[in-house]
Amino acid sequence: MKRARRGYLVDAAGRSLPSVSTILNATKPPEAREALAKWRDRLGAEEAGRIATAASRRGSQTHAHIRRYLAGEHPTCPDAVRPYWESLEPIVAEIQNVRLLEAPVFHYDLGYAGKVDCVASYRGVPCVLDWKTGDRPKGSIERLYDGPLQLAAYCGAVNHYCEAEKIHIREAMLVVAIPHQPAEVFWFEPGAIAQYWGQWQRRVGEYYRRMGSK
Repeated sequence: MKRARRGYLVDAAGRSLPSVSTILNATKPPEAREALAKWRDRLGAEEAGRIATAASRRGSQTHAHIRRYLAGEHPTCPDAVRPYWESLEPIVAEIQNVRLLEAPVFHYDLGYAGKVDCVASYRGVPCVLDWKTGDRPKGSIERLYDGPLQLAAYCGAVNHYCEAEKIHIREAMLVVAIPHQPAEVFWFEPGAIAQYWGQWQRRVGEYYRRMGSK
């Protein structure tokens, strides 16, 4: 199997496809890029880098603990993760019938791939679940930025890649773990996922137009 380029995932046959994050970053609207640049300028490059690194580390550690827990390993929770785990543990307790955990999925027709956090049933409803961590509540879907497009992309890839297993997902949930507060939950019904799926398809098309070819 060939080794994946940065920002790409490789399937069992050796085919390499760009990740959901790669496509979203490459097609980020100008206003979003400007907002990020202003944030970096306001904090300074060193502080902005420190915050981004810390957020990435806590996110990775929290994801690892959730994955091990849902896999039935009953892991000891690291101290750094505990505030985030306590925030979302009531949500995790209602998850059943886990089908995928941090699994790569590929959409060959559209030409992208992703690693989905979890596909399972929440309160009896099959869905894609995505875990985030934050210092404070997002407060609105708008503050999730490209999060809903990411969820729609994962739903599409799961349905395409796992068609033989008869997995068909129409709903999704994004959970934001917040220290010392209940996790913030954003639930996306089929109609919302369908709308974001259309936006995601346009972003994929834009990505490949910029790249020159598929």
